[in-house]
Amino acid sequence: MTKKYMILEKFSGISPYIWSVFSILPFYFIFQSSSTKEIIAGIVLTIIFFFVYRLAFISKKWPVYLWTSILIGISIAMTILFQFIYFAFYIAYYNGHIKNRIAFLTLYIIHLAATTISINYNVVLQEKLFLKQLPFVIIIWISVILLPFNIYNRKKQGQLEEQLEDANKRISELVKQEERQRIARDLHDALGQKLSLIGLKSDLARKLIYKDPEQARSELKDVQQTARTALNEVRKIVSQMRGVRLKEEIIHIKQLLQAAEIMLVSNEEEFTLSNVSPFIENILSMCLKEAVTNVVKHSKAFTCRIAIQQSWNEICMTVQDDGIGIKEERDLAKGNGLIGIKERLEFVNGSLDIYSEKGTTLIMKIPNVVKQTVKEGLKS
Repeated sequence: MTKKYMILEKFSGISPYIWSVFSILPFYFIFQSSSTKEIIAGIVLTIIFFFVYRLAFISKKWPVYLWTSILIGISIAMTILFQFIYFAFYIAYYNGHIKNRIAFLTLYIIHLAATTISINYNVVLQEKLFLKQLPFVIIIWISVILLPFNIYNRKKQGQLEEQLEDANKRISELVKQEERQRIARDLHDALGQKLSLIGLKSDLARKLIYKDPEQARSELKDVQQTARTALNEVRKIVSQMRGVRLKEEIIHIKQLLQAAEIMLVSNEEEFTLSNVSPFIENILSMCLKEAVTNVVKHSKAFTCRIAIQQSWNEICMTVQDDGIGIKEERDLAKGNGLIGIKERLEFVNGSLDIYSEKGTTLIMKIPNVVKQTVKEGLKS
């Protein structure tokens, strides 16, 4: 029961208790009348309103105009006959759930005009019951103006978030497929030729074992060496498949820079990212490794600065050195590993910016797409 209550409140933005009050409230105004006929008419209009209101929510296309027109008509009648303005709030809430923009704007304008006219009518006639509740009438009129747009925009945002989530799922599947293909290529390249070679040399050793034992032993040694090489390459591929966390990579980078006598300037707390997939962190780690390797190999720098900033929409990683910089455009085009960094970043819709003033600065950016643990919004 508590869960249903929370879902309803999150969906509508309005407490169910307020809806309960609004549902009972018309009968208070109806029974203020001294005429039995008016009381019966008010009760009938209220029942019809709630029945049509339900139909309006489950209807599509042209019936939406019909049911909304009936609701507006009943609202005007209740305002004039019983000074009950609060049905306008119901209609404003419903208008916000209309998906078609033209229908939404048309019915919004009609409802706003009808509500304004009925309010002015009661003010001109100086209806006492109506004037007593004037502050609440003003609140309802403001709700008629603002509530539909608030709900409409929130619904649109929810739809866009669902589309983004679906797109992220498709991207994730494509990434998995691409990774499988890469692993298959790496295994084929690493093992295909070597296993074929092992097979050929094993057959040759078998044939030579009696004719030329010395040559057979030599072939078997080659088989052993080839098998060891293949095993090392498989271990390397498996290590790459496991992925590297940024915290692990920074340890290797420290060792690399220390060996090259380059001072590292960084804040280790920045290397702890939140709500980032292992795949994205692995991409960042590989880019960071390549960038620092460039610093060691080509920059002739004394200091290397590494900074990582995570905002709500992107992760920005900066690698800066005080070396000789990139002097010629063709060096930039060749990249010294920069092409590999750029390709990895572009694969996840990221970007690479390079500046070569007083050293070299690489700014790598990746969109910060996080998983939603709670899904908000229900379909209308």
